[in-house]
Amino acid sequence: MLGRGERAILHPSRAAVIDVTRQVPAADLRSWIDYFWIVRWQAEEPHTQAVIPQPVVHVAAENGRLLAHGVGGSHFTRTLLGDGHVLGMALRPGAFRSFIGRPVNTVSRSVIAMGDLTGVDDRPIADALLRPGAADAELVGVAESWVRGLDLDRDPMIDTVAGLVTRAESDHTIVRAEQLAAVASMSLRSLQRLFGEYVGIGPKWVIQRFRLLDAAAVANSGTRFARDVDWAALAVDLGFSDQAHLTREFSRIVGTPPASYLRSEHDQADDRPRRG
Repeated sequence: MLGRGERAILHPSRAAVIDVTRQVPAADLRSWIDYFWIVRWQAEEPHTQAVIPQPVVHVAAENGRLLAHGVGGSHFTRTLLGDGHVLGMALRPGAFRSFIGRPVNTVSRSVIAMGDLTGVDDRPIADALLRPGAADAELVGVAESWVRGLDLDRDPMIDTVAGLVTRAESDHTIVRAEQLAAVASMSLRSLQRLFGEYVGIGPKWVIQRFRLLDAAAVANSGTRFARDVDWAALAVDLGFSDQAHLTREFSRIVGTPPASYLRSEHDQADDRPRRG
């Protein structure tokens, strides 16, 4: 299965100008950080890349600031030109609460400079992480030192929340929040409060986002024609009331209906130069 980060990239066949690498954090930081990611690009012409936000907070050095990307919203795009890089850290679900000391839903659907959340200027660390020519290992080391300097609390609830989010992602039979509440052995209301406090958004949103990513994965697969996909059956399997419901939600998040997305993805693949 594709990793959480790779599954979020829309139109992967168009992403040839970017190189995405992931680094596992040092052992002492794995309570909070899932992985570091580094995107490097060489684009002679403007390249727009779209990504579907996932139910995790990302902290990334961009445009001279260290920015926290809260959970929520539809797909977002970045236009890349020339040579450059971005380093970010994908936090474990629930971990951002230790960074800010308050419920994560207070920063949902927003992008906020870490300096505004912590009271410590984030520009110096952003400059260090965006230094041209720095190797991946050096950048990750700088980021790890910054996290260690925060002296984060080890909240045992992070493991609980992260486990529930992982279950929602990997168990494709979970299509309703009530099912996840049963897994957690708690009431739906308690699960909703827990997710608001630690994830930043409700369990219904989390589950539906993962099932939409499942639909996008079908469109990104080797299936060549939209007629080869039984969208009505897929909609039911993913917990949507019918094909129209899946189409509406997919269009709202991705920007185009699933069948159109599939056609455009494979048309783009056909346009790529062939080796040999």
